[in-house]
Amino acid sequence: MTVRVTWVQPEDLVGHELRQAAEDGRDARAVARRWYEAGGAPAPERAGASTPPAPELRTLAERLLDELALLESPLEKDEPTELAAIRAACPDWPAPRPDAPPVSRDRLHAAWLGRAAGCLLGKPVEKLPLEGIRALARATGNWPLATWFTAENLPAPLAATYPWNRRSAPNSLAENIDGMPEDDDLNYPLLTVLLLQRHGPSFTTGDLARLWLDELPAGRTFTAERVAYRNLLDGIEPPHTARHRNPFREWIGAQIRADVHGWTHPGDPSAAAEQAHRDAVLSHTANGVYGAMFTAAALAEAAGGESDVHGCLAAGLRVVPPRSRFAHAVLLGVGAARSGAGFDAVADRLHAEYGRYHWVHVLPNAALLAAALTHADGDFSLSICRAVSGGWDTDSNGATAGSLAGLLAGAPALLPGRWTTPLRNRLASSVPGFDSIGFDELAEQTHRLTQKEALCP
Repeated sequence: MTVRVTWVQPEDLVGHELRQAAEDGRDARAVARRWYEAGGAPAPERAGASTPPAPELRTLAERLLDELALLESPLEKDEPTELAAIRAACPDWPAPRPDAPPVSRDRLHAAWLGRAAGCLLGKPVEKLPLEGIRALARATGNWPLATWFTAENLPAPLAATYPWNRRSAPNSLAENIDGMPEDDDLNYPLLTVLLLQRHGPSFTTGDLARLWLDELPAGRTFTAERVAYRNLLDGIEPPHTARHRNPFREWIGAQIRADVHGWTHPGDPSAAAEQAHRDAVLSHTANGVYGAMFTAAALAEAAGGESDVHGCLAAGLRVVPPRSRFAHAVLLGVGAARSGAGFDAVADRLHAEYGRYHWVHVLPNAALLAAALTHADGDFSLSICRAVSGGWDTDSNGATAGSLAGLLAGAPALLPGRWTTPLRNRLASSVPGFDSIGFDELAEQTHRLTQKEALCP
């Protein structure tokens, strides 16, 4: 029997790396010609492995991946990865806040609940095209999206055309939600709590790598994280783990790991971004790293309780190189949302602009997240529904939108019960010590991480 492990087999990675080269301006035509003449396949549009499998191409694939890594990108000057270069590129980098305001348990509780609810809303439609999401919701009277997806009264032909995410359908439709099921968008924040409990805010990227190997099951990793995990097992040290045969290094994975870095630095976007950078570079580079820094900074601003959603997004942009594609994506999303158009038209505009990118790439999702949050103007339900209804990485965007909107709401009681009650104060996880934990307990543990006596374990 052949065991195919998605996201790491070299013959499945070449197409993705060729796509990445086209996006970052490298001339990979000669490599592409050799790959396709040998019978290699382009990158799968939505899956993690090519069909049919081609293990006979593995040796060539490894050689071509290494050749592609040697090609220089003309965008590298405007999209650095090292923190010092990022800071030098950001003229409005926020000043450190030694007198940062405290954040309450209630605000953190709302953030955890918001992240879970937004993630859960997006789970059943993850990987579906935009037209499929709209069709499924319209068929059940739920468009514009306002509540959980459901399969009840859904016409069978439509269900066959746009099948729910098979792993999520049993536990994330309105009729079967019973607590928050496991998801990598929640596993990674749990790992960050564990990281800070063990090492404090001065943790290193190496500390995070060891934590992954100790506590994160390899099968619960995907895309860039799975490649980085493989690289660690091959003896490759961080931050080289992010670059070696990793065509997913500018996808959304680092961004979904950033929340706790922001929550635990209320009012201090600078410190939150720097901490998120140390986390992100284990698996990501450039725009993939900016996604984590932007999110952490925006959430830190929200945790401080002194800004609205628009100020939070502006704070996030201050830690992103302004000439980068990530900054452009956020500004495009904000501008589209402020155009006065309905959100369907906003989403259509973004899909026209970014449709060539993979649905997990950080750039289209950054544009959509910024547009959803801007258009919702701080309203919790509108924030998560717009983030999910725009497609692409629905559970990740819903989670981040819910996290920020939950922080801004300030307390669990201020979140609509239709989103929080089905969570039943219970989170499933394969991260040791956290399975079936309550969101109230997570808020307590996270709050302790913000206290001075807890910063040095």
